[in-house]
Amino acid sequence: MTWNRGLETFVREGEPLSQHTWFHLGGPAEFFAEPASVDELAMLVSRCREEDVPIRLLGGGSNLLVREAGVPGVVVMLSAPAFSEIKTAGTTVTAGGGAKLNYVISTAVREGLAGLEPLVGIPGTLGGALHGNSGSHGGDVGQWTCQATVMTRTGEIFTRSRDDLVFAYRQSSLDELVILEAQFELEEDDPIQLTRRMQKQWIVKKASQPMAHQSAGCIFKNPRGMSAGSLIEQAGLKGTQVGGAEVSQTHANFIVAQQGATSQDVLELIELVQKGVADRHGIELELEIQVW
Repeated sequence: MTWNRGLETFVREGEPLSQHTWFHLGGPAEFFAEPASVDELAMLVSRCREEDVPIRLLGGGSNLLVREAGVPGVVVMLSAPAFSEIKTAGTTVTAGGGAKLNYVISTAVREGLAGLEPLVGIPGTLGGALHGNSGSHGGDVGQWTCQATVMTRTGEIFTRSRDDLVFAYRQSSLDELVILEAQFELEEDDPIQLTRRMQKQWIVKKASQPMAHQSAGCIFKNPRGMSAGSLIEQAGLKGTQVGGAEVSQTHANFIVAQQGATSQDVLELIELVQKGVADRHGIELELEIQVW
């Protein structure tokens, strides 16, 4: 009996992950799962544990580079409506881990709830944003999070309160397999003023980032008190290319994949940039994107 017997309705083989990442690069997932409910997800997670099959979660694919060899085991995507519901009650917003972060932000703004709007323009899902504590100059997603419901690698579900949660720069204590849902306690504000603020921030971000190209989010974390993009630019690396991968001319902390680029091109360019910044500034740049 194959490990996925009875799960064929939502598990398929050989899915090209290039279709699910912003880079549009990389090889296939050995198995790709899109469960329609929490019960199906729990069944899948339990089966993978029993059969010792590796399992990992794919969010919006905006913070990910997949190698050409692809990914063994199962890649799970929470694309079903059951994982992306967004609700408001008073000053609280509750949203599924599969919901797009920008949908959560626009819902809050429409309801006159302030706090999340500085994050506008950050791509990906809410679950991915919480896992890496996505943020901008106006703050991060963690500071507004009051509760999160997670599923462990054994298929168990727990709700974690604010006291159980730790958020730091681009990291959080939410390291379980799946973030199913999160709650945010926000502040009342005028929806019209909030919308204006959000639109202004979106325009500024759009002008400073390579939105129209194949790329991911920021490649490197900002060292404490410094800008990774500025360090890369000062090292003379803006516009540097390896194969079809190029350090963006718009913002040096982005890598753009030109036609014909490969994941290996991006990986080699990342190493070249890290070496260039270390040689020039004595600073080791840490990756912000994930590499599978």
